[in-house]
This record gives sequence, structure tokens and C-alpha cells, in this order.
Amino acid sequence: MKKVLLFPFCFFACMALSACNPSDDIPSAPEANIPGQSENTGDTGESGNNEENENPDNDDAIMESNTLILTLNGRSFTATLADNSATEALKERLAQNALEVRLDDYGDMEKVGSLGFSLPRTDRQTTTVPGDIMLYQGSSIVIFYGSNSWAYTPLAKVDGVSTREEMLELLGGKGAVVLTLSLSK
Repeated sequence: MKKVLLFPFCFFACMALSACNPSDDIPSAPEANIPGQSENTGDTGESGNNEENENPDNDDAIMESNTLILTLNGRSFTATLADNSATEALKERLAQNALEVRLDDYGDMEKVGSLGFSLPRTDRQTTTVPGDIMLYQGSSIVIFYGSNSWAYTPLAKVDGVSTREEMLELLGGKGAVVLTLSLSK
């Protein structure tokens, strides 16, 4: 009788232990290189997308650009893109056409909005500063006007911004906004 009870117990114990994978909670290795941030260590990967660009009129110079143009309320400002697989995939999207994203304030530190598609993630624990542009959970873009510590994939750093006030001014203050993302030509 004890052997009959021991088998189901061992079976369920093995199943429970195999479901516990401690590596699921460990962020992947850093893959970003954003100028002006000493935390970043460099790119460790290639873009995971090997599809050919479907737009024959696309200019190769646009794809090689490392400058993101952000337009809000008729005013444009620039950000320098990180060097990682997420930004390569974002550049492929933006080479086809500009992208509009509605951003809402969150936590008195950021504006966040859905991209409407997913990008490759290389999340790592990061403490943000005003002007950081991050990918959150693979499909949301976050632009920081404050500071936060969380696991993000770096996308870009707004050029010439170092304070909360400067970033809030560029973002038009608090409240929902529609931001247009495009690449420098």
C-alpha cells in the first residue's frame, strides 16, 4: 500500500520541481550601448529578424541612421538610438513609415504607450534618468522625465536633456500626448 501512495507523491513532486525554473527571474545579459550612460556595456547580439525589407523605395541611409526623431505638437526633438536588436527592429518598422503612439503619464516619472507590436527584449535592471527611452515588456515605449529602477530594454536617450524640467517641457508637460516617431534622413 505504501508503494502505491509513494508513486503519485514522487510523480507530483517531480512535476512541481520541474516547473520551478529560477532562471526565469534572472534578467538577460546587457545588450545596449546608449551614449552618455556608463551602465551600458555594448551589443551582444544581432537583430533576430532576417526578413527582407518589403519597401523597395527604402533608402539604406535611413536604416543606418542612429537618430530617432520625436515629434509632439508640431515640435521635433532627437534621441540617439541604443545599439541592440530592439532598435534594429524598430528602425526596420520606421524605415517603412512613421509611427504614432499615444503616451499617458504614469507614476509621476514617465509617459508610456503601446507600440501596437512587439520588439525583441533584452531586459536588464536599470535605473533611468530623464530623457531615457525604454522598451517595457516588449511592446510598450516609455519616455522618462523622472527616475525609476526596473528591468527594461534600452531604446534611446533624448539628446541634450539632463533634468526633469527639460524633459517635461519637451513632452508638453503632464497629460496624454500623441508622439510621432520617425528616423532621421
